[in-house]
Amino acid sequence: MLTRRDLLATAAAPLVGRARQPNFIVMLTDDHGYHDLGCQGATDLKTPYLDALAASGARFTDWYSNAPMCAPSRASLMTGRYPQRAGVPTNGPALPTTERTLAALLKDRGYATALMGKWHLGSTPDTAPNARGFDYFYGFHSGCVDYYSHRYYWGEPRQVNYHDLYRNRTEIFEDGQYLTEALAREAAQFITQNRARPFFLYLAFNAPHYPMHAPRRYVERFPNLDPERRVYAAMLAAVDDAVGQLVGLLRKFGLLDNTWMFFGGDNGATREPRAGLNQQPARGGSNSPLRGFKFSLFDGGIRVPALLSWPARIPPKQVIREVGAHMDILPSVCEAAGIAVPSDRAIDGRSVLPMTTQGARSPHEALFWASGNQLAVRRGRWKLVQNGFDADGAPGGRKKLEGPDALFLSDLGEDPAESRNRRVDHPQLADELAALAARWLEDQKRM
Repeated sequence: MLTRRDLLATAAAPLVGRARQPNFIVMLTDDHGYHDLGCQGATDLKTPYLDALAASGARFTDWYSNAPMCAPSRASLMTGRYPQRAGVPTNGPALPTTERTLAALLKDRGYATALMGKWHLGSTPDTAPNARGFDYFYGFHSGCVDYYSHRYYWGEPRQVNYHDLYRNRTEIFEDGQYLTEALAREAAQFITQNRARPFFLYLAFNAPHYPMHAPRRYVERFPNLDPERRVYAAMLAAVDDAVGQLVGLLRKFGLLDNTWMFFGGDNGATREPRAGLNQQPARGGSNSPLRGFKFSLFDGGIRVPALLSWPARIPPKQVIREVGAHMDILPSVCEAAGIAVPSDRAIDGRSVLPMTTQGARSPHEALFWASGNQLAVRRGRWKLVQNGFDADGAPGGRKKLEGPDALFLSDLGEDPAESRNRRVDHPQLADELAALAARWLEDQKRM
């Protein structure tokens, strides 16, 4: 319930909002298929609020995660650095305490900062969100939790299951509360409480990551889908409703025009059997028309849906086909806020604001990825994947390609599905890109 102080602040908010620094909201989904928004071409899903967000600003067709899995993707988003340079090359390591997060940069400039949802970058006192620049934290530290019990069940036999829901540093229990709705509730409260000052909200949904849970009222919106796709669609519908709730709140408080909002996925949809039925590979999410799934460096594992809205600055109804990546979020926010990016370390990301406000080209000559033995580079329309695999759930789906396909060159302009290896047609280009990727990987040792 709003207090008298809240009501007085609400009345003043529109005047304050026009004169102050922009607000920032970064929203991330988990294991979200490239195809799976209405504005991305899905006709069996319903995402009206996210489609409206796309129409209010820019939708990126060639936006990439910096990794094909959760934690390194998030490390890049938080630091503006490739995950190898940021110290989180794979799931497991905590973000080193020497890394400066986007939240810390904004907090130092007077922003109220909050994380709602999945952190996955550390759980010790010095690596948990409240130690990394977030004034307020509501969510979980691990890679995933049950949506109703908020327990992590996937560590056995090495680790017994455990409860993982926190408000700041205190464990709390909200058994039976659907987590996507709880995250929306907490995000709305944070905006309400901080609407008279600039704020940064990192809303890291765990949907549609397994376990595949959704309230019946969302499932019933999709009566004609098969069981797996139906629950997946319901989970995204809950996310979509949450986004609509927050946009409505910003509009009510007169803050919508001055709020910079990014929405993206952390990596592609998965085929892991634990996200499927009857111990079979998951079929809920779609990366169409791309090749590969979560864990793969083919585009299905790393190219993700991405939207950016800032009504005060970014013209509406843009479809941007230039390349961008999660590590670009930090320098883009810094530019919008008038904050210098850290100069004491290598920042690999670049601001994409000129792409959205001036029609500029991508700030990247090339983008790179490394995951296990896989290595990839994209330069312009050409993409090279070394030791790639599809991670498609089939037997041998995690086995690296061999023979000529161990070095797989694609022309994404004519073949976005990476179905034809052009290495034989362009051997010099393949060798050039392979050498470029090798030099990049060596450079990642430089902090």
